[in-house]
This record gives sequence, C-alpha cells and structure tokens, in this order.
Amino acid sequence: MSTSAQSPAEPSAPAADRARSGGTVTDRLVEANTRYAAAFEDPGMDAKPVLRVAVVACMDARLDLHDALGLSLGDCHTIRNAGGVVTDDVIRSLTISQRALGTRSIILIHHTNCGLESITEEFRQDLEKEVGQRPVWAVEAYKDADQDVRQSMQRVRTSPFLLHTDDVRGFVFDVTSGLLREILPTP
Repeated sequence: MSTSAQSPAEPSAPAADRARSGGTVTDRLVEANTRYAAAFEDPGMDAKPVLRVAVVACMDARLDLHDALGLSLGDCHTIRNAGGVVTDDVIRSLTISQRALGTRSIILIHHTNCGLESITEEFRQDLEKEVGQRPVWAVEAYKDADQDVRQSMQRVRTSPFLLHTDDVRGFVFDVTSGLLREILPTP
C-alpha cells in the first residue's frame, strides 16, 4: 500500500491522463453539477426526512440505496462509511438525526463481498509503518456480515444518546441479486 505523493518533477500517470482527457474526474463532476444546477428547482424541503428514517450503509459504489429502497429525495437521512458499521461517528450522526431532525427508525445495511471482509486491523499497522503515525480509528474489519450487522444493531440499541431504538432493523444487501436479507438481532 502506498499513500506517498510523487515528486513534482515527475508527472504522474493520472496527470498525463488529465491532460489528454481535458480534466480530472472532479472537473467532470463539477461540469455535471453545472448542468444539474441549470435545471434545478428548489424542492422547498427542510432537513427533516419525510419518512423519519435514517439509513446506515456501506459506501460501496455498487449500492444505489435510493433505488434499492424505493426512496425519493427528502425521504431519509443516509449515513455511509466503509462497511456500514456503527462507529462513534455514526452514533453522532444518528443522535443529531433523531434529536434535532425527528427520525424515529434506523435501517442498517451491510452487503455481500464487502472490502472489509478482505482486510484486517493490520491495515492500521501498515499505515503506521508507512506514514509514521498510527490512525486513531479502528478499521472495523469483519469476516461475517450477518454477525457484524447484529453487532451494529446492538451498538445502536445500547447507545445512551439515541432516543428511539425500538425500530432498528439490519440487512445484508446481495450485490449480485439486489435483494435485502433481514438479519435478526441476537436474542
């Protein structure tokens, strides 16, 4: 794994690609936003989700949560991270979502073939060796998505900061079929 930057004297392959293609990926996304904004109309919504639900899911690019769950703009809060695991920062976001913005339900979604299943906490040690500083965060790697969903449900249900923990459900999304499989909590 390498996170070091190249010397400015040596143009990187991505820099050469940018020169040929007329811009970076970010440039293309900003251009797309300009087109989007030209037709944009203020939907007149506030920050409170219409369905009063927060969805915690993996950041994996194969998960299109709005389409997979039949959601529209303004329906839910979406919190995404590597693995969709419930970390302290997810609890922070859920607490704000509930206490300040009125959500009552929480859906947790992991998925099949997650990248976190193929790495370990040694990832942090490798980073420390490379950059000279150990990350303060845990990788939260796991081998069993079902068990990790159960652990995440337990973290939500036992958080003293969350007001509404009676409607917490967990699922594993199958990246090949698009179906959700519900995971029952540990009794």
